Amino acid sequence: MTVPRPLLLATALLVAATGAHAATVIRGARVIDGTGAPAKEDVTLVVDGDHFSMVGPGLRVKMPDGTKVVDYTGKTIIPGLISDHSHIGLVDGTKAGQPALYSRENALRQLRQWRAYGVTTVTTLGINNPEVFYPLRADLHAGKADGADLFGADHGIGVPNGAPPAKMMQAGSSQLDRPATPDEARAAVDAAAARGTDLVKIWVDDFNGTLPVKMTPEIWRAVIAEAHAKHLRVAAHVYYLDDARKLVDDGVDILAHGVRDKPVDQGFIDAMKQHGTWYIATLDLNEAAYIYARHPAWMDQPFFSHAVQPALATQFADSAWRDKVRDDRATPVNEAALKTNEQNFKRIYDAGGKVGFGTDSGATPLRIPGFAEHRELALMVDAGLSPLQALNVATERAASLLGLDDRGVIANGKRADFVVLGSDPTNDIEASTHIEAVWQRGVQVSGKVTDFTP
Repeated sequence: MTVPRPLLLATALLVAATGAHAATVIRGARVIDGTGAPAKEDVTLVVDGDHFSMVGPGLRVKMPDGTKVVDYTGKTIIPGLISDHSHIGLVDGTKAGQPALYSRENALRQLRQWRAYGVTTVTTLGINNPEVFYPLRADLHAGKADGADLFGADHGIGVPNGAPPAKMMQAGSSQLDRPATPDEARAAVDAAAARGTDLVKIWVDDFNGTLPVKMTPEIWRAVIAEAHAKHLRVAAHVYYLDDARKLVDDGVDILAHGVRDKPVDQGFIDAMKQHGTWYIATLDLNEAAYIYARHPAWMDQPFFSHAVQPALATQFADSAWRDKVRDDRATPVNEAALKTNEQNFKRIYDAGGKVGFGTDSGATPLRIPGFAEHRELALMVDAGLSPLQALNVATERAASLLGLDDRGVIANGKRADFVVLGSDPTNDIEASTHIEAVWQRGVQVSGKVTDFTP
């Protein structure tokens, strides 16, 4: 019998892809590759070590000896999600902002939760203790620690008597710098650069009028200039369009939150595109401030309950707490901010702006690691993106914001970080919550979230 040439070629490619050592062949699944392209049916993925060495249409040929075969027929595979804006070690249960919470153990607890929920890379944007952060980052990069891979922005640079609020973030000098002069600001950047930070973070606004001062342009210009001289990019915490416009003109690299006080205009969008500024909307941030008091139906689903620590679940069940949130004057402000943020995000996306993915998860107990990222996907779809577009933002584009070309898409040579879903999110983004398994560096690291304990 003559073997058809396509099968001979496929076998040769598979042997070449796997080399002399054992590989894993994953077949039968629908694959959404993260580029925004339509899903492809019956795709074969060859995982060689920690990366994909072959991605293509289904192959049904004899495998080399030692090959492990995993059949995911009927499942959908997406790349691991990537957070461009989160925080580690700041919360535990309902406790928040206490320096003692910033420990390796607490950070890893959260990083395992992100990963179990399909977020395989996390960026912690400031308020980091270098003695914990840098060894942990190195171990996660090397695969020597158990959790989502980690990048971050060192201390971050705040404002004396301003942001981030001292009552919310009781961070000491080991976690946060608050320079009063441009010289002090440059020194803070130099120190972070010497420690090996990935980014520089600044807090600019006054948290929608709740703080007495904002960062002055002299400070942020000194930070941006010094960071760029050190070949580092700057991410800015913003709220107002006026601040965002000035920061873009002054060369900031990333707007770490969406503009929420008024609609963005074409001039602002043009300036962003001219300067190559990235935009992270963090839509979930404002929704999380009030939504749990309303107990939407998804709060009764295991996908939510397995992300919530016991003390926080007790708070959510407390009628007095729910009444307090519902009656809070900040609630309608947060609702309006979310609506404006969604509209601005959609306009920037449609105009071809550079958009990343993040939620500020981990900054407060209400911004729940892993779950928040899936709410962000749903809110992006509510804003007008298709599910494929939202997944592209959370994978390929999120990786691009970080300058990472080794992940974010399912393709030859990329890291084998991916999520196996029980159903197809193409028509309903809620299917992103139907997690069957998470793989990281070519190894399955978790199963269904019902197996996870927060």
